[in-house]
Amino acid sequence: MKFMKLGSKPDSFQAEGDNIRYVATELATDVVVNVGDVKFYLHKFPLLSKSEHLQKLVASTNDENGDEILIQEIPGGPAAFEICAKFCYGMAVTLNAYNVVAARCAAEYLEMYESVEKGNLVYKIDIFLNSSIFRSWKDSIIILQTTKSLLPWAEELKLVSRCLDSIASKACMDTNMVEWSYTYSRKKLPSENGKDPLWNGVRKPQAVPRDWWVEDLCELQIDLYKRAITTIIKKGRVSSDVIGEALMAYTLRRLPGFSKGIVLGSDVTKHRSLAETIVRLLPAEKGSVPCGFMLRLLRAAMLLECEETGRNELMRRIGQQLDEATVADLLIQSPTTEYNVDTVQGLVEKFVAYEQNARSALLVDSDDQENRSPKSAADASKAVVAKLVEGYLAEIARDPNLPLSKFVHLAETVSGFGRASHDGLYRAIDMYLKEHPGMSKSERKRICRLMDCRRLSADACVHAVQNERLPLRVVVQVLFSEQVRQAASGVDTPELPGSSRSTTNTEEDWDAVPTAEDIKALKGELATLRLGRSGSDRDLNEKVAASKMKGVVLSKIFSKLWSNKERNGEISSSDTSGSATA
Repeated sequence: MKFMKLGSKPDSFQAEGDNIRYVATELATDVVVNVGDVKFYLHKFPLLSKSEHLQKLVASTNDENGDEILIQEIPGGPAAFEICAKFCYGMAVTLNAYNVVAARCAAEYLEMYESVEKGNLVYKIDIFLNSSIFRSWKDSIIILQTTKSLLPWAEELKLVSRCLDSIASKACMDTNMVEWSYTYSRKKLPSENGKDPLWNGVRKPQAVPRDWWVEDLCELQIDLYKRAITTIIKKGRVSSDVIGEALMAYTLRRLPGFSKGIVLGSDVTKHRSLAETIVRLLPAEKGSVPCGFMLRLLRAAMLLECEETGRNELMRRIGQQLDEATVADLLIQSPTTEYNVDTVQGLVEKFVAYEQNARSALLVDSDDQENRSPKSAADASKAVVAKLVEGYLAEIARDPNLPLSKFVHLAETVSGFGRASHDGLYRAIDMYLKEHPGMSKSERKRICRLMDCRRLSADACVHAVQNERLPLRVVVQVLFSEQVRQAASGVDTPELPGSSRSTTNTEEDWDAVPTAEDIKALKGELATLRLGRSGSDRDLNEKVAASKMKGVVLSKIFSKLWSNKERNGEISSSDTSGSATA
């Protein structure tokens, strides 16, 4: 820390209790200066020789109170006045980053200018600030903190703006020019711990990281921090990702419980102001702040009941990067249900809107030869978000209070996103059926309609055929999909049964869950179907036998479905699509 010593005489100021200060000298004092609740017993000559304001006060006092002066509004209070008084006496005074701003403001109040006496206090302090304090990284931060209690004086004297400019200029400097100490507590690399091999017997100097200044600024209160970051941004020499790193570090330091997705502490107003400020400071560039951080920030904003405008903007930003999120990030608590599904629904819709706008912009610029790359990236992002939503649905399906409508609405929002597999969606549907056993037949039919049986893997098919929670119709469609897959792989498959068969099954029979007898028959059918899967190491007779067996069972099963459909005039393309939309 930089410091400056003024004066050379011994410090002869004495204290009597908390409210009396006097100079220990043989010469009797001739003036009493009241500063707040402290009385200073001093001498007029040294004071008036350097302070024009004290000259005016003494001249304006009446004869009865000529030896007593009242000073109530001096910035810095009694401590700052004592520094100025000691300077007037020529006593030794040490100025540093903690007291120099108060001394400068008090000297301004007392009008200790060069016009009164050469080498006066205002001049000397300005020299110290310009030559030392503002050139020091940490001293600049310290004095900026001290200005808060000295407003509006520190603002009018431009001490605040000069501090901010000093801090911003250093944060924007080329890291090769950073030669001062700074706080940096991130996990260091092996080479930064001094474990790297020597080069020609000399240890290489460690590079200064781009975000070297981030942690030191966390010492500032939110109002000063906002001004510091804004000043840095205006200079335009710090990348948006470093600004994002700074905002994340500050939020983690200043918002208790943020890293755990909660907000601790009783000062809700203070925390709300902090969260709203961080949202407003977020860089506009996509990717400058991780999606996970913004989701935690959104969670905090909701808990603190931050302004709706800020929350909507935050949701829009999250929607742009939703493909970076994890299921754990989306598990936001709700007062009515276990999880806040409405918020996640809104985030997915923001993502859809962003992708649609991006695609529209791409079509406008359709002459660009590199259009394919952004389109592929967009499709990949959609696939990632679809998988994310499937995982989220599987988690929230465990909530017994989750309405079916919210589950279905969220699933339908990403139904148009390309996915190679519907295994994740099947898992979510199965979990919902398991946790909501009282669902009606129509509700089961509605939720199963979300799934395309053709996109289930072989393992998922095995599970689905044995799943007693699925309607029989869906189980049969799983078998149908397996039959189509076998046909595509070159294994003999039976022809679909004709429509001339009759059946006594009603529509309700197919929407009901399968009986134990049905499950047993279907298990056997799936096992028969899967025999062809390993046909490469079996002889031809086994393949033929398996195919015949499969044909017999499938014919019996499909005859029920098709004859019932024919009787009700419901055979359509959806019945033969293999999806669960029948």
